[in-house]
Formats: sequence, C-alpha cells, structure tokens
Amino acid sequence: MERRKIEIMDTTLRDGEQTSGVSFSISEKLTITQLLLEELKVDRVEIASARVSEGEFQAVKAILKWAAENGYTDRIEVLSFVDNGVSIDWMVSTGVKVQNLLTKGSLNHLTHQLKKTPEQHFSEIKHVIELAAKNGIATNVYLEDWSNGMRNSPAYVYQYLDFITRQPVKRILLPDTLGVLTPDETSKFLTGLITRYPGVHFDFHAHNDYDLGTANVLEAVKAGVSGLHLTINGMGERAGNAALASAVAVINDFVPEVKIDLKESSIYSVSKLVETFSGVRIPSNKPIVGDNVFTQTAGIHADGDNKNNLYFNDLLPERFGRKREYALGKTSGKANIEKNLQELGLKLNDADLKKVTQRVIELGDRKETVTKEDLPYIISDVLDSNLYDQKVVIESYVLMHAMGLRPSATISMSIDGEKFEENAQGDGQFDAFMNALTKVYNKKKRTLPKLIDYAVRIAPGSSSDALCETIITWETSEKKFLTRGLDSDQTVCAIKATQKMLNII
Repeated sequence: MERRKIEIMDTTLRDGEQTSGVSFSISEKLTITQLLLEELKVDRVEIASARVSEGEFQAVKAILKWAAENGYTDRIEVLSFVDNGVSIDWMVSTGVKVQNLLTKGSLNHLTHQLKKTPEQHFSEIKHVIELAAKNGIATNVYLEDWSNGMRNSPAYVYQYLDFITRQPVKRILLPDTLGVLTPDETSKFLTGLITRYPGVHFDFHAHNDYDLGTANVLEAVKAGVSGLHLTINGMGERAGNAALASAVAVINDFVPEVKIDLKESSIYSVSKLVETFSGVRIPSNKPIVGDNVFTQTAGIHADGDNKNNLYFNDLLPERFGRKREYALGKTSGKANIEKNLQELGLKLNDADLKKVTQRVIELGDRKETVTKEDLPYIISDVLDSNLYDQKVVIESYVLMHAMGLRPSATISMSIDGEKFEENAQGDGQFDAFMNALTKVYNKKKRTLPKLIDYAVRIAPGSSSDALCETIITWETSEKKFLTRGLDSDQTVCAIKATQKMLNII
C-alpha cells in the first residue's frame, strides 16, 4: 500500500523569528532558506510576514530572486493579512507567489479584535483571495486561534469552513495559536474536520506552551492531516513551536503508514547553523539536537552497549549526522573508559585500566570535567609514564609574576639525557617560559615551531577548581599540528602541551 505523504512547512524564519530577541539578517534568511529546501529537503518554507519592515521587504526580495532562478517559487510562502489588498501589493513587489492569509478561527477573536460579523469577515476574505488570484498569487488560509474556536465556538468554525472550502484556496492551516490543546482534543477536533471535509488539505500548526507540541503533532498525523508546520530547534514565541527534529523522528518511527520527504541526516547541521545565527542556545538535553542526548554517562549503560547494544533505541545518532559518546565522570565504569579509548585507538591492560578508572572517578567527585581527549594525559599521570617517546622532559620550572616587574621563568629540562637550565623574562608567565625554552634550543642550534593559536576551555558552569584544557596550534615549515595540556592550572596546561610539542618535533 502506498504511504500517505505529509508535507513539512518550516516556519523558522517567520514564526520562529518571533522568538524574543531574534532577528535574522537578509543573508542569514537567504542561507537558511537555501539549506531548508536544498539540504534538509522540506516541502515549503514560510519566510516572513508581509508589511513588517523595510529589512523584511529586502530579505523577501532576495529570497524570491534566488527561488525564481532555482525553481522554488511555489514553495516560498509569506504570512499576509485581510487588509483590502495592501499585503497583495507588497507581495507583488517582492515576487511572492504564495500567501498564507491570516484570518480569524474563533468567534472570540472575530468579535473582540475585529468587531465584525462572520459575514463581514468572510466577504473581506473573499475579496483578498480574488485579488491574489488576479495577481498570480496562490492562497493558503490560516484560522488564527482555531483551537480555542473548536473549544468555545465550534458552530462558527464550521460556518467558516463551509465558506472557505468553496473558495479557491490550496490549503487550510489550523493553528493551536496559544498552545492549549491536549493530544485527545487534537485527535478529536481534527478527525471531525477531516471526516466532514474529505479531500481538503489541512495543515496543523502546534505551539508548545504545555510541552505538548510533539504529542499533538503525532495525534494530528494519525488523524489524517496533510501537512505540519514546524521550526528548527522549536523556535517561536513564548515556549516556541513544535520542533522539527522531534516531530520528524516521532513520525518516522511511530507512524509507518505515512512518509516524509526530509533528509534526517542534515537535521543536526542545520540546527547548529540556526543556533549560531539566532543566538538562541540549544538546551543540552533537547531531543535529537542537544549536546548530551547521545551521551551515555552511567558505566552500566556502556557495559550494556558492549554486550549487544542493550541500551540502544531506534534514535540512533547516525540517523541525524551524529555519533554516540560515553561521558567520563564519577559514574563512569571501566566500560565507559574502554569505549573512549577505542575511539582514540588505545588499549590498556586490566590493571592499568582499573587505575585510570579510579582516577576519572576521583576527578568527577571534584566536579572536574573529563573528556575523551583528556584520557592520554590522565593515563600518563596515573601510570607515571607517557604514551609518547619522552626524549624531552621539562623537569622543573619557577614562574614569577610580581606587580611592577616583568614576569620571569627559570626552567630545568633534559633533551636526550642532556641537562639544560635557562632564565628569561616575557610579557606573561608562559611567554617568559617560551623565551627560556628558546634559549635552550638556540644552544642546540634548533628552531622551535611558531605558536599560531592558543585556546583555553573549561566546561560551561565549572568553578575555579575545574580541569582546564589548553589547545595550542603550532606551525613548522612542513605542517601545522595541535597539542593539548590538561591541568587545573592554565599555565601548567600550556607547559604540558608544549612538552608534547617538543617530543613530536
């Protein structure tokens, strides 16, 4: 049996941009539109509201110019208004060919906001649809506050639908504008409408005020809707809209009789780009796209994954362009550490693995962040050895920093067993250390690589006792390479990273 197709309309650039504090630039809107249509493969994109601003006008023009050149014009939509043709003129001047006309879906909104009768409203809607058709613009119709309309004034909703289904509209868009529906209501209301108006294309538009957006989307699809409105990362006003990533995963996994033409493996990359452009951080525990959602923390889970993937479900990270990770901390067991060592291409015997496991647990108890990349350093500390051939050893150093005096460093080191001591000043403690090191290598008639980047990080929210990671990028005449150092002291991190560099060269 052929599966029923569900259209996905992404409204990140219109409804999602109503997130507090968010405003996309023209180039950002164009880039996101291109990614949504060409990379993610959504069916339609709602990019703006008519008449909002000059910036919005220019953005829509730029997007429609690109769309016309690439055959996407009929998949670009703009929210418009019942305003006697003012929105139509705006759309004509931008090249828009599809309007999503905002109308009143509840008697409460109609009576108190517009202060009009249903007959007056319907007459004005009809006029706008006719004007749009004359200008080559297709019409979809929003029933604003439809969910409350079904609760409190269903007779008006049916009166409206009896009228609008006789008009030349492509789709009827049913929003839960205030995010008030329960899954039971969503199912009941939509089943009733679809039964009463067979063959009509209904879209469902969920908001997430009670965190029921995805559940309501699932019920809408089961009830028989033809399309869904979603946003990247669940962006939108108040608590946001139903999130595209979650909705798509739920439908693909739990409603096998329908199909969605959307590329799951591109969800994460598009999500991260929208995060960057919007400035709205993705919560680390947000399904599908959060930083932590494919990270196993408990050692028993890693052990189970080693023994026939006992803690896997259908949400495999590879579906979404991601990979599973195993966190290191106080709940880690040997299995967690083994998983991380496998990724680094390292293997320890049982006795050494037990020592490293204990060290990681100790660090976790001190609230220090431990990452996969930290493991070689932890192994070195714990086993009093190094994974690399130690021809160069920084044996001792004194770093001095006093107010009114230039920082200085005295170092003692060995190179192939030969001892050296030097002292130097610098603009900071690490600079002084590097100047002393340069003196040593000048004696050896050798040149050190250039330091071209120096980055320090601790986990967000960590305190001053957290593990600190320093990542230094070095450059020689042949190559660029990175070294990392791990310690609770930033300068010591840099010195450890530098010692690794000395052994690499």
